[in-house]
Amino acid sequence: MNLFRNLLFWIVLALVGALLAQLLLADPGYVLVRYRGMDYTTTVAAGLLILVGVLFALWLLWKLVTLPLRAWRGHRDRQSRARLGGGLEALHHGHYARAQKLLEQAADDDDTIAGVARSAAAQAALARGDLAGASAQVDAMGERHAASRAIAAAELALADDRPTDALVALDAPAAQPLPPRGLALRADALAVSGQGAQAYGMLGPMRQQQALPEARLSELETRWAEASLHEAGDANVLADRWESLPKPLKSEPRVVIAYADRAADLRWEDASAKSIEQALDARWDERLAARYGTLPISRLEQRRGNAERWLQAHPASPALLLTLARLARAQGQWAPAQDYLHRALAQGAGSEAWEEFGHGFAGVGDDASARISYANALRAARAEPVEELPGRDLRQKIYDEAVIEERDEHGMPRLRE
Repeated sequence: MNLFRNLLFWIVLALVGALLAQLLLADPGYVLVRYRGMDYTTTVAAGLLILVGVLFALWLLWKLVTLPLRAWRGHRDRQSRARLGGGLEALHHGHYARAQKLLEQAADDDDTIAGVARSAAAQAALARGDLAGASAQVDAMGERHAASRAIAAAELALADDRPTDALVALDAPAAQPLPPRGLALRADALAVSGQGAQAYGMLGPMRQQQALPEARLSELETRWAEASLHEAGDANVLADRWESLPKPLKSEPRVVIAYADRAADLRWEDASAKSIEQALDARWDERLAARYGTLPISRLEQRRGNAERWLQAHPASPALLLTLARLARAQGQWAPAQDYLHRALAQGAGSEAWEEFGHGFAGVGDDASARISYANALRAARAEPVEELPGRDLRQKIYDEAVIEERDEHGMPRLRE
């Protein structure tokens, strides 16, 4: 396509030249130049040729005069690029002192590459543990490279655990609008400084500019949604943030637990319990089942009823059996709580079940069994063999390990995870 355009341009130029030549030959014209009493006459065509020749001679003279300067400038540019390349390669290889020296020289030689050169020099200094040297490289960038300076300053501040300083550097007016790397650093600084809701709000611009891979953005979305719920100052703010979340996040265990915990802290017991109940009804998760039994709220009878209903569909869930044991013990019913705990241990529950045994035995004054249980909790946490509790016969052990076969909505057996 470029070849066609160039060919068309030269054809048009030739046609225009031929047309002008025809006009000049038809009427060559007359040019009179009078200078200090002398008259110089010629035709228009000759005058134009003389003018073109004079301009060409002046252009050629200018090129000859500036040739040494251009040669020196080209040599300096080549040398600067060589130092930049060598410095980046040395940084990649881990020769940080050499990299910093070459990159500083490249930045001093050519201001157009000073931004990237000094950013890399700051990384080299930081890798050597020279925080002051890295800060000096950032300060030397100047306002011409405002965005690069803001990003480098933010990286240094975050590396030194100073998220507020990172936000100040990234919010500088000269650095706006922030490039994708700047958006990612700003969101990270907001999250570290306890502003999870603001970090979550930056996910849209970050996705639009592809600041991070989608898998990483999805991970951060879950983390920052969880943080924003923990940071909610009152029930209204908590409700607004929960309602604004996309539907898939409302069934994510970490997010649901964060909402339930914060709602419980705010004495919003109905919302705390219902969030986990709805999530478990939509998709079973052992973490949610375990957290349901440790919520710092009352409603013991209702929560136990829901747990018993879930047990019909998930009879081999150690987390659910542990939850039922905790709820039964909270109601003062230690005998059924023991049965649930024995079943939980038989289905794979570990140190938490033994610890619950210890709390229960200690509550009823059975210190010997409590000591065995607490010791077993430590052994289970270390993956060591545990000591059996006395008084459990073979029939009871068989009952603990026997579970009702789980079936799906079509009546087909469900494989255990």
